[in-house]
Amino acid sequence: MSGRSSGPGPGPSAASSVERPALGSRHVLERTEFPSLLRSLRTAGYRTVGPTIRDGAIVYGEIRQESDLPIGWTDRQEAGRYRLEQRADAALFGYNVGPHSWKKYLFPSRERLFTAVRDGRSFVVQPEPVDPTPLAFLGVRACELAALGVSDRVFGKAGDPSYAERRTRTLRIAVQCGQAGATCFCVSMKTGPAVTGGHDLSLTEVLHEGRHYFLVEVGSESGARILDGVPLRPATEDEFRSAVASVGRAAASMGRTMDTNGLRDLLVLNPENPRWEIVARRCLSCTNCTMACPTCFCQTTEEVPDLSAEKSERWRRWDSCFNSGFTAVHGTSVRSTTQSRYRQWLTHKLGTWYDQFGESGCVGCGRCITWCPVGIDLTEEVAAVRTAPGDAPGGRVAP
Repeated sequence: MSGRSSGPGPGPSAASSVERPALGSRHVLERTEFPSLLRSLRTAGYRTVGPTIRDGAIVYGEIRQESDLPIGWTDRQEAGRYRLEQRADAALFGYNVGPHSWKKYLFPSRERLFTAVRDGRSFVVQPEPVDPTPLAFLGVRACELAALGVSDRVFGKAGDPSYAERRTRTLRIAVQCGQAGATCFCVSMKTGPAVTGGHDLSLTEVLHEGRHYFLVEVGSESGARILDGVPLRPATEDEFRSAVASVGRAAASMGRTMDTNGLRDLLVLNPENPRWEIVARRCLSCTNCTMACPTCFCQTTEEVPDLSAEKSERWRRWDSCFNSGFTAVHGTSVRSTTQSRYRQWLTHKLGTWYDQFGESGCVGCGRCITWCPVGIDLTEEVAAVRTAPGDAPGGRVAP
């Protein structure tokens, strides 16, 4: 990729759509017309949230105009390391995933569930209303779409009403990955980098031979409606091939791999593998991995009564299986050691999640690797369990 040009360059000029784009259709949005997409979202009543730069990282926040996006910036990641760098071009989405995930909008880190108000000798429960403003998620990667699907099944199985209400009011505008991060392994988890479903609109940013445009693919009727009035034209075969090639380069440059063959049994059958103790020497039980993970859903509730005893509130907040008190029963932690907590987290995420939800709890985004202060890499840990001698039931090590 090269060039800073944001003009239309060679090729057919953009023309306003006359008919609403059909599902599965492909169109070109020139870079100069990108603000029209943001205007269309605003006109439709959506609050747009997406990537923006804050505190030295690319995080998710409100996008009011294109200048809020990390134009011309990328991130460099490794185990326990993250830094921003300027790109040689003016890409809008030329970065990998950061510390935030979309779960913070659907499953807030702290929320009031209800208020109980005294009514005579009893209490009346008043559920907390959910903000009705619809959200447009701009810049959702393929692994994150997979994570949203995982969360849908987790919270759907739990019958969580506030999650369901927020989820029905979201529009997912995916952005295909044009590069892979050093901690990414979505190819191993079969969750990316190509967007294949779960989106309302999909954008592929192409900077090629002096041109800068977006290939737009329609994934739902809701997405098609947003394109009403947005200047588009049908994509040519060459433009489509350029977009596919960009995603192909990302797939070929994954920073990590993980062998998922027999993974559930490998972890479940090796509870006494010596690797658990080795990794526990490094683990700080800081909970960073679970806070950054897009699918972790551990939570706790708190009762907050007022001093008059006339009202009490119930709040939910994020928790983590790495906290020693998370499994406390009558003041005693079921998993009192870091070793047991790390083993529980990894075995659940990559193994027994299948028993609960029929799929893995990991989508290969690599956040847990990047944001671990001591650089623990779960792909290395899995590989080590495969090769280290263990004490599986029956005296055998799982394959």
